[in-house]
Amino acid sequence: MSQVLDTPPPTAPPADDDLSALAARHGLTVSGARPSLPDYVRQLWARRHFITAFSTAKLTAQYSQAKLGQVWQVMTPLLNAAVYYFIFGVLLGTKRNVPDYVPFLVTGVFIWTFTQSSIMAGTRAISGNLGLVRALHFPRAALPISFALQQLQQLLFSMAALVVILLCFGVPIAASWLLAVPALVLQSVFNAGVSMIMARMGAKTPDIAQLMPFVLRTWMYVSGVMWSIDKLAKGHHDWPSWVVPVLQANPAAIYIDLMRYALIDSFHGSQLPHHVWALAVGWALVAGVGGFIYFWKAEETYGRG
Repeated sequence: MSQVLDTPPPTAPPADDDLSALAARHGLTVSGARPSLPDYVRQLWARRHFITAFSTAKLTAQYSQAKLGQVWQVMTPLLNAAVYYFIFGVLLGTKRNVPDYVPFLVTGVFIWTFTQSSIMAGTRAISGNLGLVRALHFPRAALPISFALQQLQQLLFSMAALVVILLCFGVPIAASWLLAVPALVLQSVFNAGVSMIMARMGAKTPDIAQLMPFVLRTWMYVSGVMWSIDKLAKGHHDWPSWVVPVLQANPAAIYIDLMRYALIDSFHGSQLPHHVWALAVGWALVAGVGGFIYFWKAEETYGRG
């Protein structure tokens, strides 16, 4: 006598709506899901102490293996300025008709180095810290922001040397030096925004980090670090009419010239482009807000793959 085994009828897989309802009922969320923009800002603010501590630790460790240690924070831009002075100021003669050329040059080098270093560090912020990104759950924007903050801290160390140079070359202390504060704040926002843009691009295509030194070097040469855009424009009347406004509207040139205007008494307001503060604020908002949103939109992809 055969025994008939009754098998249960096959059941249909649960619908996606049923799974969503089940997950919601038990408080489950998608792993690594991107939070809303307001929630993302709140998460970043809650981790502000981590951001500052991380940036300070990176700054301290940067020259820990060098015998001179933190002295290189000041020596590196000063040595760059010395090289640029010899090549551009002496050999190419760009110091002619530029009053206080050494303060002019050193200010440009220090402020440009701040932007350059922030962008380079931001490019590797995700791709160079995959272990941290994959191990811990935190807003990934904390990394490029902390690297930009690290470069700001380094600049503030260098500013002490810059003040000494200004005084040694006869530049007097003036009330206009206070304008350096809002100029640095705007530049910091701009740098952080561009760092976040480059962090997202570098996370997807790490080879961008190899290309960036060439891009930044080209940007430096058109930003008036070693030469005066105003003086050069006056000596080239055959240039197309759009060249000078484009050079002057360059965000790096704007922040450099604002610092020169604030710190060097021989650098006059007539050498600045029209509506320079509006341009400085505009670039900071476009890069800062736009870069933050651009980075946030790919939040769930960082560290994957």
